[in-house]
Amino acid sequence: MQNLEKYKGSDSLNEHFGFDDIFTVEDFTAEHKKVAKTAEAFVTEDVIPVMPEVEKQNFEPLKQLLKKAGERGLLGVDLPKQFGGGNFDKIHSVIIMEQMGWSRSFPVPFGGQTGIGSLPILYYGSKQQKNAYLPDVIAGNKIGAYALTEPEAGTDALGIKTHAVLSSDQRYYIINGEKQWIGNANFADFFIVYTKINGDQFTAFIVDRNTEGIAIGQEEQKMGLLGSSTASVFLKDVHVPVENVLGDIGKGHKIAFNILNIGRHKISASSLGASKKAMNLAVRHVTSRKQFKRPLSDFTLIKQKIADMAVKIFAIESTVYRTAGEMAKGAFYCEKNDTEFAEILKAFAIDCSVNKVFATEALDEIVDESMQMHGGYGYMREYEIETMYRDARINRIFEGTNEINRIVIANSILKEEISLEHKLMDQCSGGLEQEWAQLDLLREGTNDFIQFVRETYEEPNEEQEVLASMAEFVIDVYILESAMIRVEKMMIMIRQKTRIVI
Repeated sequence: MQNLEKYKGSDSLNEHFGFDDIFTVEDFTAEHKKVAKTAEAFVTEDVIPVMPEVEKQNFEPLKQLLKKAGERGLLGVDLPKQFGGGNFDKIHSVIIMEQMGWSRSFPVPFGGQTGIGSLPILYYGSKQQKNAYLPDVIAGNKIGAYALTEPEAGTDALGIKTHAVLSSDQRYYIINGEKQWIGNANFADFFIVYTKINGDQFTAFIVDRNTEGIAIGQEEQKMGLLGSSTASVFLKDVHVPVENVLGDIGKGHKIAFNILNIGRHKISASSLGASKKAMNLAVRHVTSRKQFKRPLSDFTLIKQKIADMAVKIFAIESTVYRTAGEMAKGAFYCEKNDTEFAEILKAFAIDCSVNKVFATEALDEIVDESMQMHGGYGYMREYEIETMYRDARINRIFEGTNEINRIVIANSILKEEISLEHKLMDQCSGGLEQEWAQLDLLREGTNDFIQFVRETYEEPNEEQEVLASMAEFVIDVYILESAMIRVEKMMIMIRQKTRIVI
């Protein structure tokens, strides 16, 4: 088992490894497949039938869906058994989010409940806070929300204006401010609210909805994701007990940024599910729709589009589950060494940002091509691809814009002095020797570019176009490597099965 140092420097980009070290979907256990079927059944039987009603901004069925998800054990996959959770590995969590990606806008309220709305309490909460909130979150009895963004502070999260001061009797913090575009706002029971104590100590609080002084704004009129709640949260002289400070005073940025890393990976997983759904819709349409007395699927240009979709989906899937496997190993290490998983979350910043950028941009391309193959029908509200087209666009903005995620990738590499020096311990024998040689050239060129930036710019953060280009190279290396490793593993499996048959 790797030591803790592996998880302190994003070493997933800088290590020796073998094929068995990299997780792929071909490694799913019987338990993984069982969870996938449970999530798929929930989406098919419970979510999809009510989404048209929910998309009319009727959120009562949505609340009931979260309750049902709790009953099926889908809300506690990331949480320990002591609070009623499933105590599953990180791969189970990704499997569930992938399935939710088939369900239109439901990944947003679901992710708000299972991710950014509850994981801050799991990873940073006190024993009292965990006992007070997590069992109800897992059961769907309490719904959480994440309140970070403000009118003047979006990407610049540390620029928030919401402030808190200690009351004269030192029993409460009095919070004033406004939070904007808060998911689950209109039906949340509690909020993870970020403030600045005394104007400079960035700190997180758990704030109950029924606290006097909280007001919820009108539902935002969004382009897409109509089956989710998005509204402003206003806090006026809100008295929050000092016991509701989440984590350490002045350390709220660690909570915010580490939880966003997990959120980015979950978005990648739901984007994978949505990509599969978009391709499924395209295939269904082109095989049934005829032009010039032939199914559209007979035309080679349509076949090329479907093939391109399949390639992108293969790459997303390979990358998302590779990262899930790394997180699972990290969580296992922490469990065996009495270390909090929160302590190693920073190590996955690059991986999660790579996943988020690639998966969300590939999803947009897949959805766009699916709509194109639908022709004029795809532009009509009655066809589901029209809904998907509108819903997909926000993913490149969620959890930090893709531009910011590119900067995160580049800055993390420069700060940690990382170079891309992967070397396979296994002998590549699947017939991809030429491809691996080309990837090595790409990696070498990427390292040269990184070194050039280090030597050329004293303040590289002021050269964002350079950092973005660097990130593109890193993303390409990571995605190609993930896909090629998976292909090699599949070839090995095929050869082994062939031997058994013989």
